Amino acid sequence: MPFETDVLNRRIGSPPHQHWLQRLHIDWPLLAGLLALSGAAMVILYSAGGQKLDVVLRQAGRLGLALGVMTVIAQIHPRHLRAYSPVLYGLGALLLAAVMVMGETSLGAQRWLNLGVVRFQPSEMTKLSTPMMLAWFMATQPVPPRFRQVLVAGVLILLPTLMIAKQPDLGTAFLVGVAGAAVLFLAGLRWAYIAALAALGGALLPVMWHLMHDYQRDRVLMFLNPEADPLGRGYHIIQSKIAIGSGGLYGKGWLQGTQSHLEFLPERSTDFIFAVFAEEFGLLGCLGLLGIYLFILGRCFYIVVQAQDKYARLLSGALTVTFFVYIFVNTGMVIGILPVVGVPLPLVSYGGTSMVTLLAGFGILMSIQTHNRYPSN
Repeated sequence: MPFETDVLNRRIGSPPHQHWLQRLHIDWPLLAGLLALSGAAMVILYSAGGQKLDVVLRQAGRLGLALGVMTVIAQIHPRHLRAYSPVLYGLGALLLAAVMVMGETSLGAQRWLNLGVVRFQPSEMTKLSTPMMLAWFMATQPVPPRFRQVLVAGVLILLPTLMIAKQPDLGTAFLVGVAGAAVLFLAGLRWAYIAALAALGGALLPVMWHLMHDYQRDRVLMFLNPEADPLGRGYHIIQSKIAIGSGGLYGKGWLQGTQSHLEFLPERSTDFIFAVFAEEFGLLGCLGLLGIYLFILGRCFYIVVQAQDKYARLLSGALTVTFFVYIFVNTGMVIGILPVVGVPLPLVSYGGTSMVTLLAGFGILMSIQTHNRYPSN
């Protein structure tokens, strides 16, 4: 397109000429980080999954599906995401209510809806719909939020969080609560409110302890003293710490991890896959993996800073904080500084549900970034 035509388009508000790669609305640095992380995940999954190629191929198929979902969502303009935020939130709440009435029970938890051809876990949807709803609400309110706005936001956060905790699924409930609370914090919540909420949470701890299931109390007790039952409830965390410590600085080498291959380490391809990575690649390998995560987080924060309106900044900030919490909680519980709550290592642990949700969130971030630079009519 000639320069004069491009200048004229800018003056009358038409979009400038776009390369076909720009029209895909993909943030290429972010995609490069995600693909690097996924490549590392496939390498360690082959080892953690017992060197079974079909395990890696199944995960690769899920990754392809999740990348497709991310690409589709990246094409949606942020103003459409904003317009449909209340609808998605309401739909998510209705589906959570349906789970409570007619959900399928698996491994002691009632989390799934059977749609005939596929089973669906509505709580995954609320990881996105809750921060979208909070961002939609706070974008129309004055900053910093006052007591009435904080009260309304609290109800919007607690509704899906408590319904998910009831299933029970404390890990997902925690992540949904964090995603909503992140919007409130980024909206400029006063420190006085934060201190008051912290004091209220502390006062409610005895009530929460009373409402917890027995296995949830055991997880907390084993976090405080895993040696109290080394062959039973404390077995997971003790074996995990042995695997990480035995890796040393350089690790034992790929496919050479004794803790995982001799089956001492439970859940080695899912929640505890970071322990397998640490045993085989050592401290330096872990720093490399965390470096990839740091690059992705850095790019996400860049998108937050570049966001053009309040809704986009709040939503992109909440999604970035949630991704960080994923990493912090999983690595924290694997090395024994946090209780085991069943949060996977994002985009590395085996499984497809959380992967689709995470990459859908990255699709939203890409939409916010690329539609800012190349606005569409």
